[in-house]
Amino acid sequence: MTPVRRRAAGLVLVGVVLAVVCTFLGRWQWHRHEWRDAQIATVERNYDATPVPLADVLASPSAVLAGDDEWRQVLLDGHYLSDATVLLRNRPVDGRPSYHVLVPFEVAATGDVLVVDRGWVPTGADASAAVDVPAAPAGDVRLVARLRHAENTSTRGAPAGSVQAIAPHQVLTAGGIEGTTPYAHTYGQLVSEDPPAQDALGALPQPDLDPGSHLSYAFQWWAFALGGLVGFTWLARREVVEERDGTGPTPEPSGDPSRPQAPPRPARPRRREGRAEAEEDALIDAQVPDRRPGG
Repeated sequence: MTPVRRRAAGLVLVGVVLAVVCTFLGRWQWHRHEWRDAQIATVERNYDATPVPLADVLASPSAVLAGDDEWRQVLLDGHYLSDATVLLRNRPVDGRPSYHVLVPFEVAATGDVLVVDRGWVPTGADASAAVDVPAAPAGDVRLVARLRHAENTSTRGAPAGSVQAIAPHQVLTAGGIEGTTPYAHTYGQLVSEDPPAQDALGALPQPDLDPGSHLSYAFQWWAFALGGLVGFTWLARREVVEERDGTGPTPEPSGDPSRPQAPPRPARPRRREGRAEAEEDALIDAQVPDRRPGG
């Protein structure tokens, strides 16, 4: 194989590798688009649905919330364990520094505890400043909450009475509660309380329904795949055509003077361009007198 053809084969190989990589990146973005679409569909289906009893969604405190049931509204009776109120740190709301207020709620029917995010309060002047947290309703309460997947336990430290993640066991420990059974994989976001609290907290923001740019990114990667394959294939073909027509770069002479060198390729005869030039040459030849010897 000549150097030119090796170079052409290398260009084709680069184009194939680039096309494969871009194709897989496009598929990755496509799967992210499908995952985001499924999340949005779950929110739209459950966010304003009619509340159902908690036991209809979670059979026990150890049950894991199904993905299709996230954001579902549930109804439960019981009372808040207000003395165990915990602040969730580093959760800004609409760009404002804030703490979320987490209060355990004991279900009357079973005695199990569901951690409830009741809303938010603005932070103090600095991280160590005390904040005024409105109290949860006292006594028996009928609560409507949206169920969310609990977060993983955080390894970051936090001041007393606060946490860095909504991990139910960690929240109860920070609130000083022991000997109770929490819903370990789920927490609730407050929708309504009956009776209502005397002083309301800041309402939690609605979930983001922006699908993002994953779909457009997927098509961009696939366009890069096609363009790269076509572009490098065209470059390889040009190398081969130039070698065949003798218009490519002149090969460098061998460093070994004893090695015979290949003779240069003869130049191709120049073709006349167009029928008009051929007719003009014939007319001139007809007008020139014959100069044969002895004429």
